Amino acid sequence: MFEITNIRYIVTNWFIAHGLKIAAIILFTYILKRFSALFIEKTVRTAVVSDHFLSKEAEKKREDTLIRIFTGTFGILLWLVAGMMILQEMSIAIGPLLAAAGIAGLAFGFGGQYLIRDLISGLFIIMENQYRVGDVVCFDKTCGLVEDITLRMTTLRDLDGTVHHIPHGEVTKVSNLTKYYARVNLNIGISYNSNLEKVIKVVNRVGSDLAQDKEWKDLIIKAPQFLRVDDFADSAIIIKILGETKPIKQWDVTGELRKRLKIAFDKEGIEIPFPQRVIHSSSKA
Repeated sequence: MFEITNIRYIVTNWFIAHGLKIAAIILFTYILKRFSALFIEKTVRTAVVSDHFLSKEAEKKREDTLIRIFTGTFGILLWLVAGMMILQEMSIAIGPLLAAAGIAGLAFGFGGQYLIRDLISGLFIIMENQYRVGDVVCFDKTCGLVEDITLRMTTLRDLDGTVHHIPHGEVTKVSNLTKYYARVNLNIGISYNSNLEKVIKVVNRVGSDLAQDKEWKDLIIKAPQFLRVDDFADSAIIIKILGETKPIKQWDVTGELRKRLKIAFDKEGIEIPFPQRVIHSSSKA
């Protein structure tokens, strides 16, 4: 009975002396993290200089990306400091731990250089505003929607739903498909028997009607129009149609344009030919 009472006394004294402090550290860190997130968001929204080339939606994506990175980085540093304070309250000397961490850092120095490379590359990507959360980008042959950016890596999700985690140090080429504006870039084949002037009028009319449609006009910057005869293929004349849309909306607009062109071509008797091949056979006497 005496031993149980003694244990209770020790635990109670430890909780009063240290446990309350540890709980206060955790609570204070949590509250500080929440307030710092609000402060960072307000600061970024105010401090980021507006780019007249960007729409309001694109500007918001840029700010959201910076807010996410600064908030995440500050949160990690904050919890690291809180963790060291908690270890001290638990009478665990952090000096030897820091020294051990330094030795481990030297041991893993060769691996650490890749981490430093990723962080530096990520910093330049963010500072130069190469892409933001919500953009569609391609890293070499990997393309997808940017779901998250940290200082170390970018997370993409492709059309199949596959998530790709790409360290910034591995990125040698970035292609942003949705920055400032996007383009409808469509090639269509028409029969060699088609009246080219008529085809041009139909294409321009369909593009103009689409740009004036109340459901689509807010997505289109410049109406899709005939640009040129792009090629003389084996079975068709290839014409190029070009237009400009809001970022990330080019695929929706192009799909609707294809649908309307097919309907219009059918009404006007304009043929989109199948590939044809002529086979000559020689008959032996």
